[in-house]
Amino acid sequence: MENTFFVDSQHLSQAALEKKHRLETDPASRRNHMEYLPGMEVIQSDVCRQVMNQVKSYDDSVYAPRDVQAALEHQTCTIEDFKALLSPAGAPFLEEMAQRARAETSKHFGNTVYLFTPLYIANYCENYCVYCGFNCYNHIRRMKLNMEQIEHEMQIIAQSGMEEILILTGESRAWSDVAYIGEACKLARRYFRMVGLEIYPVNTDEYRYLHQCGADYVTVFQETYDTDKYETLHLAGHKRVWPYRFDAQERALRGGMRGVAFSALLGLSDFRRDALASALHVYYLQRKYPHAEMSLSCPRLRPIINNEKINPLDVGERELCQVLCAYRIFLPFVGITVSSRESAAFRNGIVKIAATKVSAGVSTGIGDHESKYTGKEASSVQGDEQFAIDDNRSLLKMYQDISDEGLQPVLNDYLYV
Repeated sequence: MENTFFVDSQHLSQAALEKKHRLETDPASRRNHMEYLPGMEVIQSDVCRQVMNQVKSYDDSVYAPRDVQAALEHQTCTIEDFKALLSPAGAPFLEEMAQRARAETSKHFGNTVYLFTPLYIANYCENYCVYCGFNCYNHIRRMKLNMEQIEHEMQIIAQSGMEEILILTGESRAWSDVAYIGEACKLARRYFRMVGLEIYPVNTDEYRYLHQCGADYVTVFQETYDTDKYETLHLAGHKRVWPYRFDAQERALRGGMRGVAFSALLGLSDFRRDALASALHVYYLQRKYPHAEMSLSCPRLRPIINNEKINPLDVGERELCQVLCAYRIFLPFVGITVSSRESAAFRNGIVKIAATKVSAGVSTGIGDHESKYTGKEASSVQGDEQFAIDDNRSLLKMYQDISDEGLQPVLNDYLYV
């Protein structure tokens, strides 16, 4: 049996505290966030340029109600139409947007809603991201599950009936290297029909290896596409390198992954521009890799351990609904995931309009599925959670609630032949 690594990082050394202070107060002490680090693959893609040119030229104040009305009347939503739908001028048209989005969702996805659950296998992280509970300077209990513990967690989840799992780690190659993640994927393939990954970005050959181990899908949050804001939020670590993160999905596709998912963390910067960039990131990659499955997520900031004041900037539920409806109208074939960061009431409503996938039975902590799924006394050896969730429903409860809404919950949407 492998060792379980478990520490309580309550006490930072004086040198660590001084480095943290320098990073926060002296921009000159931080690496250039637009320059690659040694070992990072450069793929020379044109997608980033196309996306950022559109974002830089976006002025949401120029759109009037007539532009929104015209966008809703067009059979095909253009980039310019999408910009209008995202703008403040679109807010009064939310009901009309919802009706159009619902029609598009029904046309392309029927009345199905897909279910999955995340499994965090480690929360060690080498990045200093000021909004994240896993950041390397946050005082939390750190833990890395060994393979026996990972399999035990997977068995518990599989016994609930879940068929799709999303494996997550903190962003630390030292604690969660690619070989470790690959072994977790091999275990997951025994218990689940669909295996997704949400880990630190890696190179094409490493994505290829993880795909060979059983991973189907890769999710990467860009967090914010605003490069200047990104610099002030990601003060240290590999995640600080903005362009390497941007190209992660394309490297994953080149590595053979069947699908990729995209997102900004709404509330870190101007949410309309981040929503525009997220959708265009999908739009341009979809044209470059038409065989690939692609999906969008729409998370908002949530409170974290030691900082309950972290909340989204100017992104209320109406604004979030506007973004989701605009996503669906612009990208009618793309899946949309709404996580347990949002309330049960919001998720119950949005799956009838635009969303096609939701999580259930969620834990963002390490090693606690047995206590949450079976009611057994929690182990004293657990790692702290990444952020606080808002919807705690089990798979059974979520399945029943979706059915009660007249929708069809689906546990697996892919068959290997």
